[in-house]
Amino acid sequence: MERRSKPRRRGRRLLFCLALAVLAGLYVWWGNTALQITSFSPALRDLPPGFDGCRIVVLGDLHSTYFGEKNETLLEAVRAREPEYIFLVGDLLDAFRDIPEGYAGETAAGLAAIAPTYYVTGNHEWAIGDVPELKEVLEARGVTVLSNAFVTLERNGDTLVLAGIDDPNGYADQKSPESLAEEVRAAYGEDAFWMLLAHRNNYFPDRYSLLGADLVISGHGHGGVIRLPFTDGLVSTDRTFFPSYTAGLYEENGSTLFVTRGLGNTGPSFRLFNRPEVALLTLVRTNSAP
Repeated sequence: MERRSKPRRRGRRLLFCLALAVLAGLYVWWGNTALQITSFSPALRDLPPGFDGCRIVVLGDLHSTYFGEKNETLLEAVRAREPEYIFLVGDLLDAFRDIPEGYAGETAAGLAAIAPTYYVTGNHEWAIGDVPELKEVLEARGVTVLSNAFVTLERNGDTLVLAGIDDPNGYADQKSPESLAEEVRAAYGEDAFWMLLAHRNNYFPDRYSLLGADLVISGHGHGGVIRLPFTDGLVSTDRTFFPSYTAGLYEENGSTLFVTRGLGNTGPSFRLFNRPEVALLTLVRTNSAP
């Protein structure tokens, strides 16, 4: 009897391990395809009163990924948030994956039909090439491309400045973020409230936070890829361990940063405990007095 029971026990263990592997695989698949809606309310000193309560959806790092047919699941999730603006902060496309035909244009058109949409490039667009053509496609589908440039937004009788910079992977002689910040101050004064769209989260503490922008909005960090308790993620997109500035709100040098965990993955990578994110920012005005 003993001899017969050993193969049976081994068989049960094998089936148990196989079931665990299947469940783990299903969990990873769900964690990389099921959208998570997150909400943040950055408290911003000197936010113009007319923008108090303004709703903005932030999307980043799609990496040529579909959520639902033609991204309809993603578009419905965005639409349900009732945003007044949509900010698309780079890596719409992926340099290491096939790009579905018409992907950029149809995604742009879907978002622009919901709310005014603003876009800045990420590092992957420049790695792929043909960025001028991509920008033309996005503009033709109703998206405003901010290439080291700025515009004004109006709400309830007030205005603020929205600036956007191309990724550092762009042209070597492109306008620097510092020059753009000087232009904003020259046009609207030192006390103007302004926001900056800039793809790379890791440039914030030592560079972007020093520009004078009240709110910087970024992606690129993918939430640290694997989210572990008491960390800001396990690994950066630059392959360093335990990065920071990968998800949510931060403050440095009088500037606030928001980083979205993003939506897609690059190449063969995957997320763990870090679902694709549709982020809703609701701007909150605080008293300007110290």
